[in-house]
Amino acid sequence: MFLEMSIGFPHLGIYLNNLKKSIHIFGIDIAFYGIIIACGMAAGYLVAEWQAKKTNQNTEDYIDFALIAIVLSVIGARLYFVIFNWSYYFNNPIEILDIRGGGLGIYGGVITAVITCFVFTKIKKLNFWLFADTGILGLLTGQIIGRWGNFFNREAFGDYTNGLFAMQLQRAEVSASDVTQKMMDHVKTINGIEYIQVHPTFLYESCWNLLLLIGLILYSKKKKFDGEIISLYLIGYGIGRLWIEGLRTDQLLIWGTSIPISQLVSIIAIATGITIIVYNRKRIRRYK
Repeated sequence: MFLEMSIGFPHLGIYLNNLKKSIHIFGIDIAFYGIIIACGMAAGYLVAEWQAKKTNQNTEDYIDFALIAIVLSVIGARLYFVIFNWSYYFNNPIEILDIRGGGLGIYGGVITAVITCFVFTKIKKLNFWLFADTGILGLLTGQIIGRWGNFFNREAFGDYTNGLFAMQLQRAEVSASDVTQKMMDHVKTINGIEYIQVHPTFLYESCWNLLLLIGLILYSKKKKFDGEIISLYLIGYGIGRLWIEGLRTDQLLIWGTSIPISQLVSIIAIATGITIIVYNRKRIRRYK
């Protein structure tokens, strides 16, 4: 083991030493979080463009859409996070603009992207459902990659575990509000440094999304109607996020309650996806 471990996966024999949260270039600190989010966006566009070519769509429409949607989705993701952390940002308004250390609500980005897609396709007179089926594969790709920004930020983790994928983090490098009593009861001291051992929920979600992406790409050749892929995304991502969110210790809660907003949105997403599929399959059977 390295003498000054930053992050470790003890049961996998993986230990990372001196893992920084940013790099220093020309006197400027550039957060790995931002770099990874940017890589996710670029990869997401390439996947959407590839899918558009396969379905004989105009790829230039996706360039135009990406230039708008990426900016608006980042804003939407930030607003989602800020709104459900309002008790903090009310007293620290200047920090609303600082996303270099994290603080993006994925569902906020997804909702904004869908709304932007609806408006964009209406203006351009395109098939919204076909466009959404194509674009959602790009968005999912971005989610797979973007979750690794949480890894570098030491955030979006679950409570204590001693399972196969248990991850050790330096206690001093994580937010004190995310550390539970259960973590403290199992805190480990290695070479004089305290470590908490937790569920790497960012990893769970990234892997879940990867499997979902593969499944959606394979199924896209057999889809029964335009809109089926985004519907399956809503169901698949909603199910994964529903159980993964339950493990996390940094949940965003509905004001004045102990209800995690992401779990509620997940349930709505699942119900919406099922409703769209049931309605369209009944419609198809009716007109056969």
